Amino acid sequence: MSLDVPTALLERAEAGPVDDAEFVACVRDSLPYAWTVISGVAGELNSTGADFADHEIPPPGEAERGQLLRALASDAIRGALERHFGVRLAFQNCHRVAAFAPAAVGGERHQAFVSPRGQLLNQSPELRDC
Repeated sequence: MSLDVPTALLERAEAGPVDDAEFVACVRDSLPYAWTVISGVAGELNSTGADFADHEIPPPGEAERGQLLRALASDAIRGALERHFGVRLAFQNCHRVAAFAPAAVGGERHQAFVSPRGQLLNQSPELRDC
């Protein structure tokens, strides 16, 4: 299961839409490693005023890697995190997470990161099994 959904939140979801704040809190509590990585790159981006920040350290284990995969592979989770932090997220190699300022999306650095060339250049034998 991707998220540990409190009964009250599940009941609200069954009755209708839930707001982003409740959903983001559920993500934060359910995927703490992913939250730490994503909030870290978003915080770095926002505190430095740069247009790009990334996290390149592989997770300490498979459970943490799974959290990143679940958070960034889910359209709903990824979208909620992007709205919450005011960034665009990008992902490579099961662990490299980048945050881009909205104004930088589509720019040279963003295009280089999300391109097939960028993915190929970010390969190494140690990451082959991730």
